[in-house]
Amino acid sequence: MALQVFTAVTGAAWESELVGALDRADHGVTVVRRCVDVSELLAVAATGTGQAALLSAELRRLDGDAVARLEAAGVAVVGLVEPGDERAADRLRQLGVRQVLPADADPDAIAQALREAVAGAPSAGRDVADPRAALPQLGAPEQPEERPAGRGRVVAVWGPTGAPGRTTVAVGAADELSRLGVSTLLVDADVYGGVIAQMLGLLDESPGLAGAARLAASGSLDAAHLVRLAWAVRPQLRVLTGLARADRWPELRPRAVGTVLEEARRLAQVTVVDCAFNLEDDEELSFDTAAPRRNGATLAVLEDADTVLCVSGADPVALQRSIRALGELRDVLPDVEPVLVVNQVRRGPVPGDPRREIGEAFERFAGREVSFFLSADRRATDAALASGRSLAEVAPGSPLRVELRALAAAVADVPVPAGRRRGVRRQPVSR
Repeated sequence: MALQVFTAVTGAAWESELVGALDRADHGVTVVRRCVDVSELLAVAATGTGQAALLSAELRRLDGDAVARLEAAGVAVVGLVEPGDERAADRLRQLGVRQVLPADADPDAIAQALREAVAGAPSAGRDVADPRAALPQLGAPEQPEERPAGRGRVVAVWGPTGAPGRTTVAVGAADELSRLGVSTLLVDADVYGGVIAQMLGLLDESPGLAGAARLAASGSLDAAHLVRLAWAVRPQLRVLTGLARADRWPELRPRAVGTVLEEARRLAQVTVVDCAFNLEDDEELSFDTAAPRRNGATLAVLEDADTVLCVSGADPVALQRSIRALGELRDVLPDVEPVLVVNQVRRGPVPGDPRREIGEAFERFAGREVSFFLSADRRATDAALASGRSLAEVAPGSPLRVELRALAAAVADVPVPAGRRRGVRRQPVSR
């Protein structure tokens, strides 16, 4: 049976000739619909009448979300670019199109690429990987230094609702990583109310993560753009601020956020991401067709992260929320093994020795060991918040700061600095 193919290469001078060649010759390919735009292509893909789509890089409003929706509908995608246009080819690959050919390729080669795309096999002899080798390290945006090629780590900071201190942990860990000489990118991906910009005294109207996600969706994001969008807080620390208003959450599409993190891995040794609490997928359940998912960005970060820090408060209400949240995380993402961090530990809310009692509660009700305890130090955190600076700057001797430094060293797998290793509980941090 012939392969049923849609095309969406409107406006290209070679469109009619290519479609005619595919239809006339015995390639085992039949063009069943010539679409005029992305909207029509997505509509016909949802009907299930085709197995593959042939589209051009110049197609208006083509983005990573559209490619993802085509794949979700069971339609494999092959891209065509003008001969010699490597920039367009790179853009299509960044959008998730694995098979990219020049428009003047032989019809036999294009038909073969369509069959391979449907079968899920890469084409022999064609390099579908990102062609860039060395990318800039965190540094001055004008002339960023190069670092050896490699994948940096992504650390997601997540936890239940109720302000257990996720952002305090994310900011503190990222700041301490930079002070340990580790190039670090701090990302505010909280779709319900990110406040990293306010905590560090930065302009919250900057494009930040939303700007990077827009570039990623259009296939234009690269290391240079990411450096320009991120605030330089310290020589080894940059910050991608979050959404200025919570109602802008549709700008953070899961696929785009995943692309941003992939670029961040090339840019920094460690990327620390402050996530929202909610893991529900209820938006999808409310629609018969594909719809934006508010919590999709959080799920994408947690699924992509090398390490997930689950931050819990230290009072009975926070402990109950954390135990339930850990169960929900296990149901939604069973392959994620979170590292448990108990924040705001103090005497009073929990009788007896709070660390021992809290540790036993988590082992009994969640079957998990607490890896880090972080002391409550309201005076130090208030001083940091009031001045828009980090704990290391306003209270370098704070017990909380010392414990965050130990946590950061474990995350990056670097030696813990000399001094008391408060809050550390044995095992290395890993996913």
